[in-house]
Amino acid sequence: MRLTKVAGYSLMVVLLTAPAVRADDPCLADEEKKAALAQTAALQKAEQAGQPAALFVAYLRVMTNDCIDRYDKNAVGKARANMPKLGRALAKTAESNGILYSPEPVQADGRTSAFQYFEAIGDYQEANRVLLKAVQTKPDDLRLFETAWNIDTGRYGPIDADTGLRQPYNSPPAFRQELTKVASANVDRLMKAEEKDAQGLTGNIVELSQSTAQSLEKLRIASRWMKYLPGGDKPARDRAEQRGNAIMKRADPTFAQGYAVMYYEFSGSPKAKDIAARIKKEGEASQRAMEESIKGTFTRKSEAEQKQFDKKKADLEKELGF
Repeated sequence: MRLTKVAGYSLMVVLLTAPAVRADDPCLADEEKKAALAQTAALQKAEQAGQPAALFVAYLRVMTNDCIDRYDKNAVGKARANMPKLGRALAKTAESNGILYSPEPVQADGRTSAFQYFEAIGDYQEANRVLLKAVQTKPDDLRLFETAWNIDTGRYGPIDADTGLRQPYNSPPAFRQELTKVASANVDRLMKAEEKDAQGLTGNIVELSQSTAQSLEKLRIASRWMKYLPGGDKPARDRAEQRGNAIMKRADPTFAQGYAVMYYEFSGSPKAKDIAARIKKEGEASQRAMEESIKGTFTRKSEAEQKQFDKKKADLEKELGF
């Protein structure tokens, strides 16, 4: 009798807990089920069509869907087994066509870059290789360079068998070293070009204006590249302060000091505030002097007009016999 009671209680527990487990499974919701079935259908269609790019996209979507194995037990297995080989083949074709890197994710249009295929299958070593190749093809593309420099953001290594966790992926030091060479070459090129621009700082006021604009533009760009070098952008800022000092030694510092301030502001030198304050003070003094001059001119004019009026009045009164 007691055994029967225990069995009855056990059955009740199973009946009560089973629906709760199913209810807690998000993959059983209508939308998730609909999406999973749509992806299995898309995979079957892509397999039949025999279009590699479309098939890869179908595999990729299967791998990123956590619910599809509820409705198709074989889909994930096929995707896991076939994606690496297919991805490498597609990447090889893209590389041979010169499509090394693009920010757009993998698509079925056949224009996906080699980098994105390697990235999708987790072959980070090959992804880095073609990305570095792209950077070296366009060495002055700072945006592409910055993408390469920060490429490990969001990357993770394989799942640890003991902990079940994935550690962040870090590219080999050699990858950053090659990028550093690109940054260093750009800095050298820009700083040499800036030296030529700076020659006009000793010319007339028009040449000074043009040279300052061209020189500062190169220093600013060089500064951005220098941030990826061990010493940072101090060399660019130091040179900017030197340019400001050279302008202040001109024979016409009153007219040229505004250009010196532009260099000082970029360099972070406190001289920028000092000169700006002096310019403001001199400007205010000049304005006051101008106002006083104008006021004096009007006063003298008014006195002259009054004397002329009085003379005309006297002449009229004399003529009329008053």
